[in-house]
Amino acid sequence: MSVQMQIQKVGRFLSAMVMPNIGAFIAWGLITAFFIPTGWTPSETLVTLVGPMITYLLPLLIGFTGGKLVYGHRGGVAGAIGTIGVVIGSTIPMFLGAMIMGPLCAWIIKKFDEVVRPAIPAGFEMLVNNFSIGIIGGGISVLSVMYVGSAVQFLIGSMGAGVEGLVNMKLLPLVSIIVEPAKILFLNNAINHGVFTPLGTEQVGEVGRSMYYLVEANPGPGLGLLLAFMLFGKGNAKQSAPGSIIIHFLGGIHEIYFPYVLMKPRLIVAMIAGGMANVTTLMITGAGLVSPASPGSIIAVTLVTAKGSYFGVYLSVILGAVVTFVVSMLLLKTDRSTDEEDIEDMREKVREMKAVSKGGSVVSYANVKMIVVACDAGMGSSAMGATMLSKRIAAAGLAIEVKNKSIDALDSSDDLVITQKLLTDRARNTAPNAIHISIGQFLDKDFYDGLIQDLKNAK
Repeated sequence: MSVQMQIQKVGRFLSAMVMPNIGAFIAWGLITAFFIPTGWTPSETLVTLVGPMITYLLPLLIGFTGGKLVYGHRGGVAGAIGTIGVVIGSTIPMFLGAMIMGPLCAWIIKKFDEVVRPAIPAGFEMLVNNFSIGIIGGGISVLSVMYVGSAVQFLIGSMGAGVEGLVNMKLLPLVSIIVEPAKILFLNNAINHGVFTPLGTEQVGEVGRSMYYLVEANPGPGLGLLLAFMLFGKGNAKQSAPGSIIIHFLGGIHEIYFPYVLMKPRLIVAMIAGGMANVTTLMITGAGLVSPASPGSIIAVTLVTAKGSYFGVYLSVILGAVVTFVVSMLLLKTDRSTDEEDIEDMREKVREMKAVSKGGSVVSYANVKMIVVACDAGMGSSAMGATMLSKRIAAAGLAIEVKNKSIDALDSSDDLVITQKLLTDRARNTAPNAIHISIGQFLDKDFYDGLIQDLKNAK
């Protein structure tokens, strides 16, 4: 497995612990925004929800989800038991501790079961299962209170000191040099929900708002890039940009602009510049959100903007878009390449579709009953792609079911899997028996039309 795939795997796992619980983070953020002393409608009674939710509810949800990812519901229970230990053993919100203890406790229970279960006498399974998770989970929880909580708190303190140092030295905008390229490698969910959401949630608990929620999720830079393609791009990229703008800016699906950057990698400079403009604006204005903006659309951003932060937040979106647009415009206008890149990309997709097996696509496609459009998180871009393909499948009269899933959720019932190019190898590892096809972007109508024609020919 390549280093890139290993990084994506770790990042995907961190993101998968947080994303299913984003609704709880938003609920906490809205309660904080309304009921703290400086909120919209201060309330001495309802503000008592804020502390327990950030201290107990959110870490326990993350710990349970992390454990469940490793070993189902049993792993989730073990993860929650271990997580409560690090929560009690520290004095700060323990999101990182939950990300560690949830999967770790589930893994320990899983290994225990693998060793012990074959030797359990018939009729004693429930007894052993219940007491094993109680004894092992309880023991880990005690150790977490005594040792792990303080160790993780020290680690978090060191990380926080590093971020605070960047802020004090006015260098936080440099984080865009790391964030923007990582997003293009489909680490956007891992960065946002695995790193900035925990940091932002802790900061909201202290000051009532956080700029960390917008470091990765700000829709401004992506808007600027797509506007530049709409006005100065060429070929298929120029024609698809207007629709991509709506999906990105209003729908919050940032993955829609990733293929544009991958097609012309030097545009990452424009994205970094826009990201730095965004972060700099937020630092100067002190603006922030009260919870994660998920998805990262301007609508979601508006709904969770902190009281008194609307000017700064909107300004960060505008300046991020303007800076990215200007730099992208210069790079596109000085680009001497022709539409051959787009044409070759389409040819490559056709070759992949035609050569999914040595025997040819007709034989393979003849037995397809389930098509899955898969992405990192299983939401957003893949959902839109699945909807587009499903409508075309129905119009063609084909008896084929179309679903969208996360790559981790692929299984043996999936006959044909469609993923973006950088994610195809991971999808093959998860579903090795399926037919795998790579796509440039999930809203490529020509791609789906070609696939449906091949399916009709095969049927």
